[in-house]
Amino acid sequence: MERRRSRRLYEHATRLIPGGVNSPVRAFRAVGGNPLFIERGRGSKIYDVDGNAYIDYVLSWGPLILGHAHPQVVSALKKAAEKGTSYGAPTALEVELARLVLKAYPSMDKVRFVNSGTEATMSAIRVARGFTGRDRIIKFEGCYHGHADGLLVKAGSGAATFGVPDSPGVPKSYARNTITLPFNDIEALKRTVTSEWKSLACVIVEPVVGNIGCVLPRPRFLETLRRLTAEYGIVLIFDEVMTGFRVAFGGAQAVYGIKPDMTCLGKIIGGGLPVGAYGGRKEIMSVVSPEGPVYQAGTLSGNPLAMTAGITTLRILSKSGIYEKLEQRAARLEKGLVDAARGAQVKTRFYRAGTMFCCYFTDTEVYDYRTAKTADTERFARFFNAMLDRGVYLAPSQFEAGFLSLAHSEKDIEKTIASAYDSLRAIQ
Repeated sequence: MERRRSRRLYEHATRLIPGGVNSPVRAFRAVGGNPLFIERGRGSKIYDVDGNAYIDYVLSWGPLILGHAHPQVVSALKKAAEKGTSYGAPTALEVELARLVLKAYPSMDKVRFVNSGTEATMSAIRVARGFTGRDRIIKFEGCYHGHADGLLVKAGSGAATFGVPDSPGVPKSYARNTITLPFNDIEALKRTVTSEWKSLACVIVEPVVGNIGCVLPRPRFLETLRRLTAEYGIVLIFDEVMTGFRVAFGGAQAVYGIKPDMTCLGKIIGGGLPVGAYGGRKEIMSVVSPEGPVYQAGTLSGNPLAMTAGITTLRILSKSGIYEKLEQRAARLEKGLVDAARGAQVKTRFYRAGTMFCCYFTDTEVYDYRTAKTADTERFARFFNAMLDRGVYLAPSQFEAGFLSLAHSEKDIEKTIASAYDSLRAIQ
């Protein structure tokens, strides 16, 4: 495929924007070459500025579960924009989206909308500290909860890709309040909670880790986490920014039957526009200003465009049979990719939760940050570029999840599987 315009745009962008991109993983540093500059998206496909079409499994990093430019979402946004893009005042749209979210997540009594997943997680932690009167938190290696200071300690996402889990610019005093444990390690969790509980405000976790690929919780891990935090009065925060409405309508907490104290959401609830949310039990959320003393604000929080896109998306997702259809397609893609790797005699490990997935180039079982890092990143880079040349767009990092949408057809899936087999044979 010819990509001259993308290459020229990237060269120009590097003179104006750090690294030429506005989010690190977009730079293709982990896979080589230059990033694609996208002109438009429609359904399951994106189209770059050179006119090339790709079946898209990035989907704006997860939000586009309906696919690109869904007609109902676009129509609703046009009508909303004609009325105004932001008011800095309450609207009925905020109330309706809150109602839809709380109905889907009964663990939350109240919810506050913000503008990103990072805002949601850092605000939830602040609220947990205000509620408990404690300062320290526990997070897990490889879990990425946004780029707030104190959370960039052995994080995933771009931090894992570039091998810089502890970002410069984060004061050591922030990091000292963050205890990092291996994901899925029940014994380490027990030891730490029982010895440090008096100083612990919260434990924050991605119930399915989506920023070092796709790492599933082992049996009893989340159950033990829930029991221990409840026993010692520690706020349990589920970061479902990625898994919310993605692994199931009610998120990972519905799949695994765990009721956290607080939940962070984002991505899908904005229908493709910037949005985040955090919520929880009534007594916890009552400390949030102006009801309580914990301050958190945002000029564009709950803006009418994001609320409109979110409402439209969630109403479509709530229809009967939607998630059954998504599961069937995701299972078909999983089987096809596993069979392709086996047929090409390439050792891989495939993991999936609903419509998010990852294929690791390793023969080691992946259950935490350490085992994820056994993956062969050079082989993944060759596979990524081979797939790109065949018109399939994957996340440009071994340590990012892929996503499926309602717009992906059986034909898309068949082409993806065939392309994967050819690409795997080509990189052997």
